[in-house]
Amino acid sequence: MPTHPARKALLAGRDGWQVVTALGITGHQAIPSSVRDFVESAIRDVLRDAEAPLCAVTSLAAGADQLFAAELVRIGGRLHVIVPSRNYERTFASEDDLESFRLLLKAAQTVTRLDYSQPSEEAFLAAGRSVVDNCEVLIAVWDGKPAKGLGGTADVVGYAQDMGKPVRIVWPDGTVG
Repeated sequence: MPTHPARKALLAGRDGWQVVTALGITGHQAIPSSVRDFVESAIRDVLRDAEAPLCAVTSLAAGADQLFAAELVRIGGRLHVIVPSRNYERTFASEDDLESFRLLLKAAQTVTRLDYSQPSEEAFLAAGRSVVDNCEVLIAVWDGKPAKGLGGTADVVGYAQDMGKPVRIVWPDGTVG
């Protein structure tokens, strides 16, 4: 992902300013084991191809968000976490996913907490839109199917496309999740 020439020009001569590539992440929480190796490899490829330093904008949902965030932290990138609501921790189905959320949240450089009192589809959609609004490119771990509820991967991808944001789909061709 090459740097946009206007971006470099706008920041030229800004002593002490560091250009950071902000990558948003959205994707399935349950990644089938048949495609998990592909997804993990593709995430590493996306991060390797992006211009450093990198920042992931994420809600740290189970699955794709946490895989992407963990790999980014491993290579020294930054995290900007969008927490959809108070009590978001209650949405994690497994103790492992909850523990990963807590560890990655502690590693975040910035955290934005949306003003929703409880987890809801509306809060998840708002978080997805915030991810898009705060990134340069959206990475979508997505099989191309419609969202199962408001705020799902398809909704976030659609919003990014409506906003003119580049979207990079990570999913093996011909595989249905």
